[in-house]
Amino acid sequence: MRAPPILDEGPSIHAVTSMRTPTGNDSRQSGRSSSLAQLRNSATKGRLVRQVKRADDCQDVARPVAAMARELASGCVDVFHTHRRAQLLFACTGVMSVVTREGAFVVPPQRAVWLPAGMEHEVHYGGATSLRTLYIEPAAHAKLPTLSRVLEVSDLLRSLILAAVNLPTEYDTDGREGRIMSLLLDEIAIMPTVPLHAPMPRDERLARVCRAMFRDPVREQRLEDLARAAGMSRRTVTRLFRRETGMSFAAWRQHVRLLEALSRLAVGRSVTAVALDVGYRSPSSFTAMFRRTFGVTPSHYFSNEN
Repeated sequence: MRAPPILDEGPSIHAVTSMRTPTGNDSRQSGRSSSLAQLRNSATKGRLVRQVKRADDCQDVARPVAAMARELASGCVDVFHTHRRAQLLFACTGVMSVVTREGAFVVPPQRAVWLPAGMEHEVHYGGATSLRTLYIEPAAHAKLPTLSRVLEVSDLLRSLILAAVNLPTEYDTDGREGRIMSLLLDEIAIMPTVPLHAPMPRDERLARVCRAMFRDPVREQRLEDLARAAGMSRRTVTRLFRRETGMSFAAWRQHVRLLEALSRLAVGRSVTAVALDVGYRSPSSFTAMFRRTFGVTPSHYFSNEN
């Protein structure tokens, strides 16, 4: 099998050009929809907006928030790395799988994953992904999350993220641009968490094997296989796994497969095909487990998303 492309969070392909500043009449428009439309079209008047091109360029800019856009092909991977700043990854389209030392996360379109400053992580991109990334100073807001998590993204937050990408790198902190960024931080701080993660064991022997299983969750793995790969006895694995994840190995594996199913459904695979892909004998048994875990059927989950 051909190895996936390995990325280094390189150049954004988005060139940002000058746009008209909203007029006085525009700014007086009332209603939430007009405000969101203005955010989507935010830019600066009479000059080219200078955008940072690489993740490293975003770490030391003289502003609390830096934003960039990237377009990624299906199967691309950002291998394990860290950033000095906290990070919010938001996919307008495409599905991300994110692995950290704390856990593994599946991020469907129109959701975001929050990563605290210094959190080592690896990202896999399923399907062509249109990515928007924010790099945030840890002290920029007192109520930002302290742990990695998948977040809901409100209409307002989505518009703020898209607006942030179009602002100058060194935006005016005392003007409209600064107020957009401040509101963006307020909105991140109140977003609810979506339970789309599987905990990782702290024991590195177990964690190494579990990370490999998360990358290939459809492969049949028994507890004996995990114990052999980790160099432990079956009894030790059973005890450690429950103590460090709060789940049995069988429950963890089942949850990881449901997360994989979610990522496949998000890119348009049928319920029947996905059910068989992830090891269920019938679509009905898969749908029942999906509903028990996520509260709705697969078809309802994505109709609500749309």
